Amino acid sequence: MNILLVEDNKSISKGLAYYLRNNGCDIVVCSTYNEALESSGGDYDVIIIDITLPDGNGFELYEEIKNINNAPVIFLTALDDEDSIVKGFEIGAEDYITKPFSSRELLARIRRLTRKNSISHIVTIDDITVDFDSKTVTKNGIRVELTSLEYRIFSMLVLNCGKTVSRESILEKIWDISGNYVNDNTLSVYIKRIRKKLDTDHVKTVKNVGYRLEE
Repeated sequence: MNILLVEDNKSISKGLAYYLRNNGCDIVVCSTYNEALESSGGDYDVIIIDITLPDGNGFELYEEIKNINNAPVIFLTALDDEDSIVKGFEIGAEDYITKPFSSRELLARIRRLTRKNSISHIVTIDDITVDFDSKTVTKNGIRVELTSLEYRIFSMLVLNCGKTVSRESILEKIWDISGNYVNDNTLSVYIKRIRKKLDTDHVKTVKNVGYRLEE
């Protein structure tokens, strides 16, 4: 299993990473909000997020990460008040674990999530299907060849189906993964290519804001 761990407490992150690695997991450890954003585009099975970070809030971090990664999220935090727990589940987290915690229990919950999500990484919208495990897109059962950036843009729209994704948000994320600056005009070209390759009018332009995928 590939896991992204966002935890600023060095003793906790070191001990947990050691335990999980000894149990067959590959771990990427980040200690800050910004580090986590930079690493969030990886191929993870589970993302574990502390809510109280030195440069930001874990709830806000989750809202950003879910635009570019559909891995299930577990909040691991000292915040044990009812409002925080309810908020964590309401915004979409799969689990919420309070500190102090058992590493053995956490691993059991991680394994439960990966089993649960192993059969739910395929999303179908009308005649278009996205398989997030194989990172492939098909239309009427026929594979559509998208470039890595085209796939990333389209998957962001799929993960936010029915919601408008701002151009700024898309540009920020594809710049992160491409390593090259992508300007506004280039993004428009990518969107046109995606529409043409998928032969679809489901990708709508929201004037002066961004794009939305409609069912």
